[in-house]
Amino acid sequence: MKIAIIGAGNLGLSIAKGLIVNNAFTTLYLTKRKIEELQEYEEYSKVTVTKDNREAIQNSDILVFAVQPMQMERILEEIKDQLTEKHVLISTVTGFKIAAMEAIVGRDQFIVRSMPNTAIAVGKSMTCLCSNEKGEKRIAIAEAIFNRLGTSIIIPENKMQAATVICASGVAFWMRLIRATTQGAVQLGFDAKDAQQLAMQTCLGASSLLIESGKHPEEEIDKVTTPRGCTIEGLNEMEHNGLSSSLIKGIQASFKKINTITTD
Repeated sequence: MKIAIIGAGNLGLSIAKGLIVNNAFTTLYLTKRKIEELQEYEEYSKVTVTKDNREAIQNSDILVFAVQPMQMERILEEIKDQLTEKHVLISTVTGFKIAAMEAIVGRDQFIVRSMPNTAIAVGKSMTCLCSNEKGEKRIAIAEAIFNRLGTSIIIPENKMQAATVICASGVAFWMRLIRATTQGAVQLGFDAKDAQQLAMQTCLGASSLLIESGKHPEEEIDKVTTPRGCTIEGLNEMEHNGLSSSLIKGIQASFKKINTITTD
């Protein structure tokens, strides 16, 4: 696949790293205004770094847009005359709806909207996908790309904002929970390095149990909560102090915020 990442910032580079690690492209173009920040990628024989979005598009079939929402309209206007029937447009831009893209490049383009998260850099992203009517014929291409970089799921576009909060912002939420667990372990006597390893691996194990078993979290919780035991004592104390409530309220606050930056 001939892929261009338009906007090789944090997310764009995470996608690039995932593609490189998995050798998931024929050629890869990375664009950014300050290309000196991308020098290390020029060492790869099939990777081209450029400031010129039009050059990248001319030499690619799959276009992944990973720019800021305020930049998206300008970039689409800049490159729309370069688009051909071969191009598949995959947007990762928060809040920039398919209708807004169609208004600029036309409804006859293959358009897929995606929401990966930064775990894509290690092949563990949870990526949500949706498309315009024509894009349905090419959404399998986006699935193939993102399934090599984690897991993908196709959802209706009206769920994309909520998915952004759960899957993209959610990485930060889980990081904060891991940090809090690490701090708790330090308070119990572990050094910081060991504490973080304990927290990370336990989080990974908990998630893997649910993924592989398909069970509800409470089923696994029941296995480790014995009558009058330390686990139920800790869980109840956390709930008395609003653990679940705080997390849900945080998710709702993020969802409220993201809906203020949506582009129609």
